[in-house]
Amino acid sequence: MHTMVKGSNIGLSALSEDVGSVTVSLSWSSSTGEGDADVSVLLLNGTGKVRSDADFYFYNNPVAADGSVQLLGKTPTPDGSEDRISFDLDAVPPDIERIVVSASRYGGSHFGELDDLCLSLVDGAGEGLVRFRIEDAGVVSAFIFGELYRRAGTWKFRAVGQGYESGLVGLATDFGVDIDDDAGEGPTEEDTGPDQDDASPVAPPVPQAPKPVPSPRAAEINPRERPVPQRSSRPRTAKKKVTLPKTTKTSLAENESWKTARLSPVTALKSDRERETRATSVLLSVMAQVPEFGRRLTAGFGAPAGRMETFTEVSLPHGDSPRRPDGVVRVERAGKLWTALIETKTNGNPLRSDQVQAYADIAARRGYEAVITLSNDVALEGSPLVGVKIDGRRKHKVALWHLSWAEVAHQAQMLIRHEGVGNAAHAWLLQELLHYLQHDNSGCHGFQNMGSAWVPVRNGIDNETLCQGDSRATEVTESWERLIRQVCLRLGGELGQKVLPVQRAKRGTDPRTRRAEMADRLCLEGRLHAELRMEDTPGILAITADLRTGKLRTSIELPSAQEGYPLTRAKRLIRRLAAAPADLHIETLVAGSGIGSRGTLERLRPEPADLLPKDGAEITGFRLSLFKSMGTGRGSAETGFIRSVDEAVDRFHTQVITHLE
Repeated sequence: MHTMVKGSNIGLSALSEDVGSVTVSLSWSSSTGEGDADVSVLLLNGTGKVRSDADFYFYNNPVAADGSVQLLGKTPTPDGSEDRISFDLDAVPPDIERIVVSASRYGGSHFGELDDLCLSLVDGAGEGLVRFRIEDAGVVSAFIFGELYRRAGTWKFRAVGQGYESGLVGLATDFGVDIDDDAGEGPTEEDTGPDQDDASPVAPPVPQAPKPVPSPRAAEINPRERPVPQRSSRPRTAKKKVTLPKTTKTSLAENESWKTARLSPVTALKSDRERETRATSVLLSVMAQVPEFGRRLTAGFGAPAGRMETFTEVSLPHGDSPRRPDGVVRVERAGKLWTALIETKTNGNPLRSDQVQAYADIAARRGYEAVITLSNDVALEGSPLVGVKIDGRRKHKVALWHLSWAEVAHQAQMLIRHEGVGNAAHAWLLQELLHYLQHDNSGCHGFQNMGSAWVPVRNGIDNETLCQGDSRATEVTESWERLIRQVCLRLGGELGQKVLPVQRAKRGTDPRTRRAEMADRLCLEGRLHAELRMEDTPGILAITADLRTGKLRTSIELPSAQEGYPLTRAKRLIRRLAAAPADLHIETLVAGSGIGSRGTLERLRPEPADLLPKDGAEITGFRLSLFKSMGTGRGSAETGFIRSVDEAVDRFHTQVITHLE
């Protein structure tokens, strides 16, 4: 991977032959675990400006209609977050000469507060090409990491590293986006000199006066500062999208025994093989018919934007006997083909190494780009999928990717319930897919088993025989991390918000080392712990499973307002929780080593003064908690641990967090 410094540039074709589709990742970390930023992309023509507001891609406008740009969203890393953007450079309109990659912060935060700012770029096969680390971001709330630009018919990359004190509004205005800056400030330009290779400046040298456009446009650009937490599409530049209606129409059925006809019935499935065949066919057919959905699932795997066709039960030669992958995805763009083989498992069945290895060998011989595995398992960084071990000595340029059925359902939910698709027929197809995946008989329910080590570890904690270094404890912590990832996907899809796990490990910690430390803490303390960061939520949602007491605790810590007397703050909190459950536990957090008061909401409602510390210590915040009995089984049945975690998170969000947003 080529390491770059500020101002340097390099041609992509000099690094790889597979640069028709590339993925750019922006990553950062925070010592507090709470630092975050939003990425944005601007397509610029020869004048250094956007052609229209539609060339500005950000949180509320994440996908280009031609597939040239797609914001893939955040994924957690051991140190913080990584935000990925897929570019199909072959699909970029010919009058676009530069693509600016930037990010912005909000709520008074700046990039100088983040650590390990880095841009990396990979080719269509996932091979790393470029890395650019930023050491001196400074006190700026918007930042240009780099840009892709055309020279002599090829694409090059320039490491920019330029900050904007005026934030995303100032940055976007500089490049011609029509936005109102409520503060009345003009655009800010810093460090805009040309590099040595090209005379094209990073930003336009002539300042522009702010334009009198209504202020809600600025609220769209920074969704964190909107007065109402509500998503909206960009007026004037985005086509109207179709989502499912909030309320369903009254059924014409005579009674509940009349079942709605479905495009893909599930009840007749009797074997795992039937489930795998049906699930693959249903998914691939919807991917081909709903371009937004197919593109969303494949863009992160290096697929270009183009005409997609999908196939099932294809026979491919392999030694003495042909192999039949569960499916094939093929995308055509400008006469070039991108092909991926699909291997599917349902109902918790593990992937098999010999099958995946055979498909990788076949793909290499036939010049295919990828093998995609699809199962209920959730991939973790630094941890192999259950049952999959590929021979590392076979060096061929075939990318191996994994999708969880939970991720498939999440992307379908985001499109039809929140972001919208092109027409009503596409929305209906996605609804049918979701109905199929969520049916009890589909076998596509996502992660649903804590593994064979769950019961021995639980018993070992109960009788105090589990020792540090036990590999079974590591297996349980990995299963716990998979479960938390799935909770994030499910909750994010239902709410239409980003929900990400928070990693508190030290920067640079290897994922396997971090999980080994978690396993040791599990042996010593008997608890599993995780934290979730949710948009438009005033704190971090914490989940703790205490295997010694058999209790699940969901909680959130709220900072205390600085204004007002302590009793006034306590009363204000109780009023906000008027509709919260009576068994909600409230604990006062105090400065230093002081001990705060605590009690249930039922007891504190008539006496808010009981929340005040007895020693008069300064109140720094409040912790709200709900407790629930923990399921004991390793599966997702009614009495299983996984079901109990889902129910605990859902109850806390519905009955507590919604009153705080």
